[in-house]
Amino acid sequence: MKLQILGSGCPKCKLLEQHTREAVAELGIQADIEKVTDIDAIMEMGVMMTPAFAIDGVIKSVGRVLTKEQVASYLQGGKFHAL
Repeated sequence: MKLQILGSGCPKCKLLEQHTREAVAELGIQADIEKVTDIDAIMEMGVMMTPAFAIDGVIKSVGRVLTKEQVASYLQGGKFHAL
């Protein structure tokens, strides 16, 4: 599983990354976490507001910091809608 945090590296982006890492650790799953900071790459994914969160290239959340529990819900296949 590939998880992507899209953003410039602002405090909100860093907090989303922290929550993602915590959720992965608590669930004990194997995932690659990638920080995407290149604006062109972010825009190519259709994201106009950051931070954004994607799983295997599919955008799940845009413009907000997900909680650890919300990230965990996505990782477990939940239907939490944060777009």
